[in-house]
Amino acid sequence: MSNFTTPAQVSSQFLQLGQRIRIARIRRGWTITDLASKAGINRNTLTALEQGKPGTAISVCFTVLWALGLDAALNAVADPDNDLHGKALEAARRPKRAGKPRKVSDDYDF
Repeated sequence: MSNFTTPAQVSSQFLQLGQRIRIARIRRGWTITDLASKAGINRNTLTALEQGKPGTAISVCFTVLWALGLDAALNAVADPDNDLHGKALEAARRPKRAGKPRKVSDDYDF
């Protein structure tokens, strides 16, 4: 068994995502059975996702978002172009100079 404990902020985000998925399902007029069928998953698995249970597989989450037509939003998740902190760390590690200064040749000095 793992001693992993989900941080409170992450648990809160799981719960919020589950609630958002439930709202999207209800807005479409779909039952839990309807969405579970469209996503190819068990009703109990969808219920766990909607309740924000952190043990739900990420593949289930992505598949349900796909079934709802909301999967395009996943393109922004962990997008390297939006990772300002990572970019700043990377820039701080870059050398200040492009390379060693070259010795100037006097071949063309008149």
